Amino acid sequence: MPQQLSIAIAGAGLVGRLLSWRLLRLGHKVQLFDDGDPQHSRSAAHTAAAMISPLSEVVVSERSIYDMGVSSLAIWPRWLEELNVSAPTPVHYAAPGSLVVAHPADMAELEQFYADLRFHLGADNNARWLERRDLYDMEPDIAGQFDRALYLPDEAYLDNRHLLARLLEEIQALGGACFAHHPVNFMPEATLGEQALEGFDCIFDCRGMGARQSQKDLRGVRGEVLWAQTDEVQLRHPVRLMHPRYKLYIVPKPGNRFIIGATEIESQDRSPVSVQSMLELCSALYTLNPAFAEARILELDANLRPSYWHNLPLIEHERVPSAGAKAQNIVRINGLYRHGYLLAPTLVEDVLARLPDFTHPQTDTV
Repeated sequence: MPQQLSIAIAGAGLVGRLLSWRLLRLGHKVQLFDDGDPQHSRSAAHTAAAMISPLSEVVVSERSIYDMGVSSLAIWPRWLEELNVSAPTPVHYAAPGSLVVAHPADMAELEQFYADLRFHLGADNNARWLERRDLYDMEPDIAGQFDRALYLPDEAYLDNRHLLARLLEEIQALGGACFAHHPVNFMPEATLGEQALEGFDCIFDCRGMGARQSQKDLRGVRGEVLWAQTDEVQLRHPVRLMHPRYKLYIVPKPGNRFIIGATEIESQDRSPVSVQSMLELCSALYTLNPAFAEARILELDANLRPSYWHNLPLIEHERVPSAGAKAQNIVRINGLYRHGYLLAPTLVEDVLARLPDFTHPQTDTV
């Protein structure tokens, strides 16, 4: 049996919760610290639309994002099956693929999107065109607005807020200790208040934007979303609407709810959603189907996605001298940008595979 390790994890966002859960299932001892209240998360994972969409994202990112995303598509169903075993209500997950559409005046944007897919993926590009009749068979409630659509097979989405709550329940059920309002600082030694975190074989920094003070090259990319509810429109697939100025996405959620987003702003601003953003989101939503005019707005939310200059995630391992009896093994996992649900499972599995290396004196960066 592998040696039982004592692990501290700072940050109860998506990566922190997934990592805690998987470590506990492997028999390790885990303490999870968060500077807020994990029961009422304000992480980027709480705000996100939770799409697992490697084809959609490769157009504006690197091939490695696609490869990691395809890996995550294979991991999510297995992990959710394990997570849902004892759940009264399973976490909703679906992998029907997604649709990309454009109005006739913006069809050049959609054709460019397809050309970019071919450029980035070559023979791996399995996107296919749908004519109006095909689109009607797949999504009748939006087919009347569009002449053509692009279908991206296999892409998935899940109910992220239920997932975050379920992960916290399972962490506690497996014996993990969760500490709310306990900020861990890394400057570079890991401290809780003024005391060094001691007695841990490894300390993981999964704080997202909470790590901004100690990681100066981390930046925030603002995203704004709108939640709406209506019984008048049914969608089975996430839908992206191409437009020269913004690219809207709409993702169906349980209970006839929808999350709509489009904005991506280089800003550290966490203030509420602007009137302009709300008008753009609502206008684009209306053009998908005029019946959305009667939808009820449930929530407007804004948050910051943690990102580095290259918009790629980093796993960094450092052995830091400590005031305690032994040096601290600190592993930083950050920079998932807008790809949190797309990349998190693959990154967590990578971390677990390298766990023995993280207790070795060598310092490395990936």
